[in-house]
Amino acid sequence: MDKSIQKLIRPDLASFVGYSAATSPETLEGKTDVPVKDIIKLDANENPYGCSPKVNKALSRYSNFHVYTDDGQTKLRELLSEYIGLDARCIVAGSGSNQLIDLVLRLFLNPGDEVISCPPTFGIYGFSTKLCAGNLVEVPRDEHFGVNIGVLKAAITKRTKVICLANPNNPTGTIIPQSDILELLDTGIPLLLDEAYYEFCGETLAAKIGSCENLMILRTFSKWAGLAGLRIGYGLFPPDIADMLMRIKMPYNVNVAAVVAVQESLKDLDYLVGRLQAIVDERNRLFQEIKKLGWLEPLPSQANFLLCQVLKGEARRVAKELQKKGILVRFFDQPRLRNFIRISVGKPEHTDRLMKALGEIG
Repeated sequence: MDKSIQKLIRPDLASFVGYSAATSPETLEGKTDVPVKDIIKLDANENPYGCSPKVNKALSRYSNFHVYTDDGQTKLRELLSEYIGLDARCIVAGSGSNQLIDLVLRLFLNPGDEVISCPPTFGIYGFSTKLCAGNLVEVPRDEHFGVNIGVLKAAITKRTKVICLANPNNPTGTIIPQSDILELLDTGIPLLLDEAYYEFCGETLAAKIGSCENLMILRTFSKWAGLAGLRIGYGLFPPDIADMLMRIKMPYNVNVAAVVAVQESLKDLDYLVGRLQAIVDERNRLFQEIKKLGWLEPLPSQANFLLCQVLKGEARRVAKELQKKGILVRFFDQPRLRNFIRISVGKPEHTDRLMKALGEIG
């Protein structure tokens, strides 16, 4: 890059590392012992059953891809309002909940303002904070990956603008008691509660939206509804905050295919809830199967994945050996997670192949 241009780049972004996303199978051509089409993807918490068949059928018949979507999200917000039971004025949709995290932080942060998060947790909180020229204040979780609310409250300063909490947490799968969350809300600091995995545990504070002016909740269709590739999420906000977010979001930020997919998904809830239960059942079976190995310790999870501590050997090696066998899991190169891998819950046949591979590795 021309050095004269480099001087114009924001100094705080010059050494920005970026976000480490999950591996795409097509990038592994020739690097595994199995064909790409046979790779089992257990590294990004996607729904192994995919979307509702109604979505595929509706998209195959849709003919208006050449027309911009409704920028005001009128129909989409009405559909979500009926599904959730909240006023449509409280709802804002985005291109995945990641976009809404970015929007919320843009709304609240001035350069140098602080965002509190509790690692290990979802990396986008820190990613977006830095992009907004904010400072990330990390309050580490305890040895059981719980959040010490007293320590978190003690970290609040005059520059604290937002607290970001995932519930259930990614990548640990742990839940924060609602009493602790309510205690945080009493501080008056805006709380961004990420409920991306809500459907797998059923715990939510959505009923508090509106009555708690500092509560904001994020949801997604990526995990439970199998729409990760279409990038569709939504947030629940006090009406005045929702109005501000609608004003600062990029125009047409939700594509027409995603709108159609949401509409059809909400028509097929019985199917999706059945698949959801299948994932929860398989999570429980996977937990028991992994415990039998003796060298891999799974943590109880309320999401669609298991975080597992490698008791013998190195987590990095385990992840690499599984990749050679055509099975992708997530390894986090972070001090607190260096000897852990995260395994997304797949279909029963995926669990069978995974356990066979782990038996060979161990």
